[in-house]
Amino acid sequence: MEWECHPLTTERWPDFVRLFGERGACGGCWCMWWRLKRSEFERQKGEGNKKSMEALVNSGEVPGILAYKDGEPVAWCSVAPRENFPALDRSRVLKRVDETPVWSIVCFFVEKNHRGKGLSAQLVKAALAYALSRGSQVVEAYPMEPQKKWPAAFVWTGLVSVFRKVGFIEAARHSESRPIMRYYLTKDGHRGR
Repeated sequence: MEWECHPLTTERWPDFVRLFGERGACGGCWCMWWRLKRSEFERQKGEGNKKSMEALVNSGEVPGILAYKDGEPVAWCSVAPRENFPALDRSRVLKRVDETPVWSIVCFFVEKNHRGKGLSAQLVKAALAYALSRGSQVVEAYPMEPQKKWPAAFVWTGLVSVFRKVGFIEAARHSESRPIMRYYLTKDGHRGR
């Protein structure tokens, strides 16, 4: 399979829309869950969230990475500076570990026919490369570590096993099933400390 990953820019917006489909990936989210207050998210669920994400992309901000197989968009990973995801700071479980400036990987969406093929790990690696290219030195993730098998829709922040495989380490744990994990980047793209 030929995979490639690209930052979501205005030119790639139609691909993002095609991947997310009419439901906005899941329940009208359009990957706005971590960016908005809950009341605002619920109020604009669906088309409003889509318009908010489009405005974000049109502003020049890159909210994440699209993965393609043979030229077709098949997966998404949301990655940006933690400040872009204010809902993280409102969470008891995902509160800041320290004052280190970090980028955050907060969400994945993989088209159902491409799940279980190792694409999440490829997306994490592409997100790390992008964050490094933008000057980040530390990337955080907030994956799930369920005690039993969960449907894919419930592990949209990723699985701990995927992040460990890529080289993330646990930085904090305020919940049994949800650690905060970090990857320390060096200029050559390898893990450092």
